[in-house]
Amino acid sequence: MKSYFIGIDVSKDTLDVCILNNTNEKELLLKVNNTLEGIEEMIRSSFDQQSDLHCCFEHTGNYGLLLARLLEDQKIPYYQVPALEIKLSQGIQRGKNDKIDARRIAKYVKTYSKDLTPYLLPEQILFKVKNLLTYRSLLIKVRTQFKNAKKSFDQLTKVQDVGYEMDDIAFRIEELNENIALIEKKIYYHISEQEKISRNFDKITKVKGVGFLTAAYMIVLTHNFTSFQNPRKFNCYAGIAPFEHTSGSSIRGKTKTSKLRNRRIKTILFNGANSAIIYDEELKAYYERKKQQGKAHNSIINAVCCKLVYRMFAVVKREEPFVNLTRYNLHMS
Repeated sequence: MKSYFIGIDVSKDTLDVCILNNTNEKELLLKVNNTLEGIEEMIRSSFDQQSDLHCCFEHTGNYGLLLARLLEDQKIPYYQVPALEIKLSQGIQRGKNDKIDARRIAKYVKTYSKDLTPYLLPEQILFKVKNLLTYRSLLIKVRTQFKNAKKSFDQLTKVQDVGYEMDDIAFRIEELNENIALIEKKIYYHISEQEKISRNFDKITKVKGVGFLTAAYMIVLTHNFTSFQNPRKFNCYAGIAPFEHTSGSSIRGKTKTSKLRNRRIKTILFNGANSAIIYDEELKAYYERKKQQGKAHNSIINAVCCKLVYRMFAVVKREEPFVNLTRYNLHMS
């Protein structure tokens, strides 16, 4: 059976496609519209579904959703890969355009297809929750801007009448508060729609330091704890897993986390960890012990984040609720 390696460069309006054969490196280049008709034309004219197909394209947010959906409908396996991963795998490169990018993606999937796992879109409920979380984040940023503006105008009240501006800003902030609260209700409603999602959500929110927002992001980013094989891999994705930094006998750098991370979930986990060291007796004792050893606050909080992720994965895998053994032992003694 022939194998074909298909690299697709996705943009808002078009798809550039490069198809490589596994035998003689013959390539076919084409461009189609990023529309239902264009993608169906590409599949119909270029993909022999009796062959071994390996499609690959970069994570491009919403621009690649239609392509992913239609490939799944046709039962064509595909991989979604971070753009940086493809770039770093190519070595030194010169020049860039859509055709070149498609060829580079095709060469990448031909080289690494055995190590890649086919991608699957999350359930529709998770899509809805993800979009609501994105919109909530946008409203939070706008509300922060209004709050900062309120502080600025508050200084002006000492020398000028800005009553109208202050009233309008207060109105906007209150309106945003109501919208954010409504979005959070919608998020909870959609999570409650599906029993397995709802059950995992309830279990991980029983872990001290894991609130509503942290749990919602964890459910979405892990596809309800199905897209990461273990908590260590998720910690790498979130940028909280420590890595050694040494080379031979001359380089002895500090163990540190990678800058390649999901900044949003790392911030949320840090907030949860700061709460956990106050309310969870075991983590509070751990924090105080490390502090006495001279560890920096952020270094300890990062370790607490890792512990929270391990606890969440554990309660989901065990199908049992989280039990704080420290508190239990204190009551028994």
